[in-house]
Amino acid sequence: MANLKEIRNRISSIGSTMQITSAMKMVSAAKLKKAQDAITQMRPYADKLTELLQNLSATLDSDVGGSYATQREVNKALIVVITSNRGLCGGFNSSVIKHVSNMIETTYANKEVDILSIGKKGNDILSKNNTVIENNTAIFDDLTFLNVAEIAEKLMALFVEGTYDKIEIVYNKFKNAATQIVTVEQFLPIKPVEGKAVSNTDYVFEPSKAEIVLQLIPKSLKTQLYKAIRDSYASEHGARMTAMHKATDNATELRDALTLTYNKARQAAITNEILEIVGGAEALSN
Repeated sequence: MANLKEIRNRISSIGSTMQITSAMKMVSAAKLKKAQDAITQMRPYADKLTELLQNLSATLDSDVGGSYATQREVNKALIVVITSNRGLCGGFNSSVIKHVSNMIETTYANKEVDILSIGKKGNDILSKNNTVIENNTAIFDDLTFLNVAEIAEKLMALFVEGTYDKIEIVYNKFKNAATQIVTVEQFLPIKPVEGKAVSNTDYVFEPSKAEIVLQLIPKSLKTQLYKAIRDSYASEHGARMTAMHKATDNATELRDALTLTYNKARQAAITNEILEIVGGAEALSN
């Protein structure tokens, strides 16, 4: 009977785990809907603004916003790594961390690389072997454009001052609840359009080219970073919902298997007791 008690305890423990994973799945599903709506509505605007900025960058003079488009030899780079503050979301964080580690070893081999971390999980791992200049974990508590704009302004200042020759963003791009794509985007310098005849594009500037450019570039860069964080936020909840769904299914299978084992063991115990009673009765009658 000790075996039966142990199995009952395991079934009870797995049932409690199922309740937790099922609740976490529902919470993530509710958050995912809001996050997904936000990124799907924002992405067309952000992409078009980035495209316009890339086209416009070809016409920039050195004194009119050209500092953001200056192509320098990359001796020192900054990687903005976007992960989550919490775990239990499958390979969501590990995929980004592995990609960043691979970039440092290959793309930026023999170059100086610093990291700006957005999210606790990325900082915990990458800070062990790399220089993390800043770790921002509070951004997800109040994810607004204004809060993200402060980070973007710091990045722009670091590039213009020449502290870094190149700044890239690494994050999970949201495709659907089950699929997140590790994405690398160049933040600064502004990447010019490839394979297009930009010179044929005729822009009419009003009130003036300088004024338009000076307002458009910072806004576009802030929007780019905000979109990346929003993408990662939606991907996190999609990954966690999927992970908790799989965990609940696995727990259900394990519980069913243990229940079957328990029933078989209980039936065998009852059968043995009946056989002992019958055997004892026969012994007394003889």
